[in-house]
Amino acid sequence: MPMIAINEDRCKGCSLCVRVCPTHVIEMGKQLNVKGFYSAVYTGGKCTACKACALICPDICIEVFR
Repeated sequence: MPMIAINEDRCKGCSLCVRVCPTHVIEMGKQLNVKGFYSAVYTGGKCTACKACALICPDICIEVFR
């Protein structure tokens, strides 16, 4: 099963990955990261490994594993 790894400390909370995910397995977290932003988090759902989230992330915080 595909998995997403998000470097929450590098995330600036732009939420582009949340908006582009076709299966809605990424959402914005409820705790601030070390930079003071609400970072994206992987919810553990059924990722299809389309990599849309990794491609759109301006801070290169997301890796998708198959």
